[in-house]
Amino acid sequence: MEEETEYICDSCGEVIVVPVDVTAGTSQEYVEDCPVCCSPNLIRIEIGRDGAVRASGSPEQDRF
Repeated sequence: MEEETEYICDSCGEVIVVPVDVTAGTSQEYVEDCPVCCSPNLIRIEIGRDGAVRASGSPEQDRF
């Protein structure tokens, strides 16, 4: 099952829609370039017990 969610790019402020593979676990993290400004974002996806999907994006350099 795959869903979609969105995050706001920290660099340009655009709302970005990303697919979510719910079979990949309830806590996911990966780096993806913004399709608008090309800045790398660290995407964090959390899937709650109720099935609600939440995403957040932060600059990749905040990862470490």
